[in-house]
Amino acid sequence: MAKTVVCGGGGFIGGHLVADLIRQGVDVRSVDVKPIDEWYQVFDKIDNRQLDLREKEACEEAVEGADIIYNLAADMGGMGFIENNRALCMLSVLINTHLCMAAKDAGVKRFFYASSACVYAADKQTDPNVTALKEEDAYPAMPEDGYGWEKLFSERMCRHFREDFGLTTRIARYHNVYGPNGTYDGGREKAPAAICRKVIEAKLSGNHEIEIWGDGHQTRSFMWIDDCVKGTQMIMNGDFVEPLNLGSSELVSINQLVDLVEDIAGVKLKRRYNLKAPKGVNGRNSDNTLIQKVFSWEPSTRLRDGLERTYAWIYEQMAPKSAKRFAFAQPVH
Repeated sequence: MAKTVVCGGGGFIGGHLVADLIRQGVDVRSVDVKPIDEWYQVFDKIDNRQLDLREKEACEEAVEGADIIYNLAADMGGMGFIENNRALCMLSVLINTHLCMAAKDAGVKRFFYASSACVYAADKQTDPNVTALKEEDAYPAMPEDGYGWEKLFSERMCRHFREDFGLTTRIARYHNVYGPNGTYDGGREKAPAAICRKVIEAKLSGNHEIEIWGDGHQTRSFMWIDDCVKGTQMIMNGDFVEPLNLGSSELVSINQLVDLVEDIAGVKLKRRYNLKAPKGVNGRNSDNTLIQKVFSWEPSTRLRDGLERTYAWIYEQMAPKSAKRFAFAQPVH
């Protein structure tokens, strides 16, 4: 069985990928910069390592004896994080640089790079009624400042390591992945988790208001985590060498996303729109023509179905904390 290393294995997508590989009986090494007890999912009886993959020596240790590398490691988060931490996002280029070098030197058979829809040119995303983005729309280049530039640069690095050094590389451009066992507060969460948290807070507190970043008309597609994990492995094991969109094509506005979560929660909230908050581009959707052509498949889990499971998991995390706060707030007689 090939030795497989998941870089960023302590993160949201990485944890789900590790879980799936373990279910398949794969020999997995999971690597992340966070202390292991802070990983979203920790699995016993596998090789778990805390390493800072911005450092060349750490990358060499991570890939030692490995046949397959999944690079999901990056300093990133939701729009609030990437718009206010562009330098930190750019520094993730060190991770992919040193991992590519280490993988080449170690004779790794396959190398996967997790890119992002943030590589796409901003002038193609100015209208909420957006035309879905095709892979070729990444050029001429004008990606998301900071995070998007790092992703696009690292895509090119993977390409040239393949062309110049024979390292077999595969690239997926993720579009807004969501699901349980991930970030839902603290500033790095993405829209589905953030909306679920805000609705749950409103429901538990009885303060039936919600703040929405932007005017709520901006549109996105959101991909269920299981579709992401399946598509990632499909792309890794396939023969297609160019970057591929990996995302749902079910387009919704942020207002519609709030509608769905309110319906799941059984509440209706007063909406306050924060027009000064980070909101990203006005519209972004995944054109899945190419992945359908290559694999006869695309992410297809309905947003409503995935949100129900995501909401339930976040509620399970938040409800006991809310009950404890309420108990401490009661007067002593």
